[in-house]
Amino acid sequence: MALSLDQKKELVAEVHSVAASAHSAVAAEYRGLSVGEMTELRVEARNSGVYIKVVKNSLARLAVEGTEFKCMQEHLKGPLLLAFSKEDPGSAARVIKGFSKDNDKLVTVSVSIGGELYDAGDLDRLAALPNLDEARGMFLRTLNGPLTQLVRVLAEPAGMLARTIQARGEQTE
Repeated sequence: MALSLDQKKELVAEVHSVAASAHSAVAAEYRGLSVGEMTELRVEARNSGVYIKVVKNSLARLAVEGTEFKCMQEHLKGPLLLAFSKEDPGSAARVIKGFSKDNDKLVTVSVSIGGELYDAGDLDRLAALPNLDEARGMFLRTLNGPLTQLVRVLAEPAGMLARTIQARGEQTE
């Protein structure tokens, strides 16, 4: 069913607003996926905080105009879906990568993060980025190491004195 001009404008505005606030984007070719598989992908994406939309390429080019994903415009060819990470930069890549393991018909075309365009091979690097909780944990572990060593260094003279007194006491007995 063809979209009216007003529906096309609404669709472009919706995708543009998502793209304007997204952290990263993945364009993937979905040729050969069944409706059930696409529904499964959409459910997985929704649960991961990823916005997925199948949009005509001409409308997708208009939607990403003026966003940091403008660099993807030349790669928007063929039957593509756009996946935008709304919560953390690697979530869209993780969803696409995980789904494409079981469904080889979903093929990544391009990846974009921070206004830079990457080829499909960089999907694994983007998917490996930690989410917010993992990044916080890594930061706290980084801070915790030196602080633990500082406490050990400060406590060592008192411990050394106690061991010396105990050894001296054992010698006199």
